[in-house]
Amino acid sequence: MDLQLQNKVALVTGSSKGIGEGVARGLAKEGATVLVHGRDRMKTEEVAHDIISSGGRAFAVVGDLTVSDQVDRLVRDSKATAGSIDILINNAGGSAPAEDWTSTNSETWAAVYDRNVLASVRIISLVLPAMKASRWGRIINISSLAALMPPASRPDYSAAKAAMIAMTASLAKYVAAHGITANTVSPGTVHSISLDVSIRRRPRMGLHHPVSGVCSGFLRIQLFRGFGGARVWLFDH
Repeated sequence: MDLQLQNKVALVTGSSKGIGEGVARGLAKEGATVLVHGRDRMKTEEVAHDIISSGGRAFAVVGDLTVSDQVDRLVRDSKATAGSIDILINNAGGSAPAEDWTSTNSETWAAVYDRNVLASVRIISLVLPAMKASRWGRIINISSLAALMPPASRPDYSAAKAAMIAMTASLAKYVAAHGITANTVSPGTVHSISLDVSIRRRPRMGLHHPVSGVCSGFLRIQLFRGFGGARVWLFDH
């Protein structure tokens, strides 16, 4: 598959492991220059070096996306290293320790919202001007099946991921006239190292294909059902 990503620069947040790492590797195979992001410098550089050793182009960038000054520096370093960012995959995020409706508290909700929604907003606001100037850009926000089919536990996480879908819908309308697209991918359970213990405890647990193939297919626009019924958007060239 040739997605014509040569000369395109892609920043994948939270790509030192898991879904983000898979997306970064997939984009690199399609010819994009990938900015691998994480908070752990050693792990982030390890993924970037592995992509390079496999024939791809990659650079490591490090920063905490809940800290505005670090986000500013991350974007500046990215531009200085690889040029303007053409493709942004907002994958970084995550949940807090499990809480239910009797144990949850407002501090947990605020922290999870910051880690998922506001982290994405900080990055988007910094890369959008250059995308508008070049009249080309692709933004994919990684939401979750939990946003569409919330479980009884971790209501803070489900709410934050639902907010990302609404945020992306608003963003898509705003950037449509500038040659930019914005969409969400809402995966269900994805096989990763962190889930191996849970899988052993629940051997009948269903797993879905890694998200990298979905994000790499963003040169076709369509809506289809996948990941156990969650909506997955792919966007046009």
